[in-house]
Amino acid sequence: MVAPLLWMFSTSIKTKEDVFALPPVWIPETISFSKYTEIWEMGPLLSGISNSLIVAVTVTVIGTFTSSLAAFAFAKLKFPGRNNIFIMLFASVMIPYPVVMIPQFIMFSSIGWVDTLLPLIVPGLFGNIFMIFFLRQYLTSVPNSIIEAAKIDGCSYFQIFYKIIFPLIKPAVAAQLILWFMGIWNDYLGPILYLNSPEKQTLQLVIANFNASYAIQSDYPLIMAASVVALLPMLIVFIIFQKQIIESIAISGVKG
Repeated sequence: MVAPLLWMFSTSIKTKEDVFALPPVWIPETISFSKYTEIWEMGPLLSGISNSLIVAVTVTVIGTFTSSLAAFAFAKLKFPGRNNIFIMLFASVMIPYPVVMIPQFIMFSSIGWVDTLLPLIVPGLFGNIFMIFFLRQYLTSVPNSIIEAAKIDGCSYFQIFYKIIFPLIKPAVAAQLILWFMGIWNDYLGPILYLNSPEKQTLQLVIANFNASYAIQSDYPLIMAASVVALLPMLIVFIIFQKQIIESIAISGVKG
């Protein structure tokens, strides 16, 4: 699993000749980090990183909050049609994206959102159905007696959520957040549909342009250097949340 990552980094510090050497060269005789300097000059890499961060951080932070609220409502609140609404909501994941792709593009185009980051941000602010489903299942292990006791003590539903429920589901939230962040950070189809201007493009589009421009010239070290830079934020997020991710897998039931 680690080998492709090591090969990517190894290729980024090679010469063009070493890339195609047989047998493969893992550690080149001449190590050069010049491609890491060159990528900043060959394309709008900095704006791509900032645009990807704006989209990923905004959607995951706000979307995680709304998803957690929805999961709490579906798991612990009693209201008419709760299960039917959840089933209809979850059934929407069976609709292939190409079915809604064109109508969605027409809608966003009619309100002038094409070539902006809004089509990539706004839909995600209302939550992620997979996160809602995962957190709802996680919350089923939380005894209802805790909710009832908090209500007797005078807590509102929102106080119950952020004082009792959210601390209990933090490991599950962290695990889902990093998966969602990865999906948004690596998304290529959405940005290529809506973004045209180079300064508005996300990092994945910038790297794709590198691939289209420099793969023909066999400049794979440049492409791999850009890919390493694109990978770094994901490694940082994983390092920050690794404890919570492990807890979400290891823990079942209510933490004491």
